[in-house]
Amino acid sequence: MNDQKAQFYFHGSLNDFLSPSLRNSWVSYTYRDQPAVKDAIEAIGVPHPEIDVLLVNGSPVALLSPLQPEALVEVYPLHHSPQWPEGYSLHTPTPGPTTFVLDVHLGRLAKLLRMLGFDSRYENDYNDATIARIAQEENRIVLTRDIGLLKHRAVSRGYWLRSQHADEQLAEVIQQFQLKHDFHPFTRCLTCNGNLLKVPKETVLENLPPKTRLYFNEFFQCKTCQRVYWKGSHYERMQAFLNKIAG
Repeated sequence: MNDQKAQFYFHGSLNDFLSPSLRNSWVSYTYRDQPAVKDAIEAIGVPHPEIDVLLVNGSPVALLSPLQPEALVEVYPLHHSPQWPEGYSLHTPTPGPTTFVLDVHLGRLAKLLRMLGFDSRYENDYNDATIARIAQEENRIVLTRDIGLLKHRAVSRGYWLRSQHADEQLAEVIQQFQLKHDFHPFTRCLTCNGNLLKVPKETVLENLPPKTRLYFNEFFQCKTCQRVYWKGSHYERMQAFLNKIAG
């Protein structure tokens, strides 16, 4: 079969996945057989979970639509435009709270998300297949610095973190998924992601350092790992951090 060509234009933040010479311009893609539009886009370098709208010759199409010769394909990220007609977006609203699964390089980010109250699964021995399975089975958003992980077929929602610094990564996630009004700080265990419950002081006395027994009276305990928390200097530092990002 002879080579065929299609043209792709990537809008907004999707240009982050392209080499500088290809950004904000039409990209020519040569192919044989008839790949899905998704396969062509990922061959160029853009992972499918970051795509919100696909237009082929001006009309919306699905990710798995076959790529037609000489097609003009425009690819839009989430939140690029609030004006899309109903049915254009590839993402359907998900009921319930926003939940995450993070790759092995994002332990600090996992703690920050938990500090804000977001259910965030993380273990330092997760491999890509495990993360993809958890994301699919539990309908979680994948957060990663590995673009290849986002191209996994089982991953439908995900985000590639541009920054390598945890505080900046947190700001990215809050903006990308519009989470600023969904904070429930100090409700999750920073260590294991379990829920925290307020408990009487006498029930956790044996777990407390001597000075903590003397100076503090309000305590919280993780339902899962039994870790005990109180509003000491670490709490004040976290509160200051929350005030900073909320501002």
